[in-house]
Amino acid sequence: MSLPDDSAGHPLDGLARRALALVGAGADGSATDGSAPAGRAVLGIAGSPGAGKTTLARALAERVNALSVADGGPGAPFAAHVPMDGFHLAESTLRRLGRAERKGAIDTFDGWGFLALLGRLRTETGTTIYAPGFDRAIEEPIAGEIAIEPETRLVVIEGNYLLVDDGPWAEVKPLLTESWFCETPDEVRVSRLVVRHELGGRSPEAALAWAETVDGRNALLIESTRPRADVVVSGVTGEILPA
Repeated sequence: MSLPDDSAGHPLDGLARRALALVGAGADGSATDGSAPAGRAVLGIAGSPGAGKTTLARALAERVNALSVADGGPGAPFAAHVPMDGFHLAESTLRRLGRAERKGAIDTFDGWGFLALLGRLRTETGTTIYAPGFDRAIEEPIAGEIAIEPETRLVVIEGNYLLVDDGPWAEVKPLLTESWFCETPDEVRVSRLVVRHELGGRSPEAALAWAETVDGRNALLIESTRPRADVVVSGVTGEILPA
């Protein structure tokens, strides 16, 4: 994802201000929507493989923290980024289940575990919550890698299947304060994916085949969930697109 120059300020300021506005606490820390305690908001960013949602989510959390400081607030850990990729099933589990050759499909994630974490993020603010990360160098989830502190008021969570209306995933959207869909042209996504898979050790031919088949099939499902998003954001420019 590349961001355009913006003479009026940082190119993510518009999105960051929108994300900041999701935090529902007043000056006394009370919730305004009756669900997320102390104003903690959860922003979900969905999108197909290679769309740029991870880059967007990380940059957005960083910019929100910077704006928090500029506004006289605390800064980090006011906003935190949590990837759904931490809920990939382990390679050994995928092999046992016969799913290793289509890693990234919806049934290669622990959907119920992800939903449980999301529920905790919405209801627990008195203790640190540890979420799993994902290491692309070894293609494995890493338990307890990400700390969401009691002071965190905005969690930017991103992943492929946040807007799927089936199984545990159907219960995700109601727990999101707002949902965004990161949209990127197919040719750009595939190009990014080929580079990613080559860095992961695949040959150029194998990388392209995986991007077009396994990732391509998953993208068909993910792209069908776009209408469920509250906002559509370009994974190339970071601009808000027509719904």
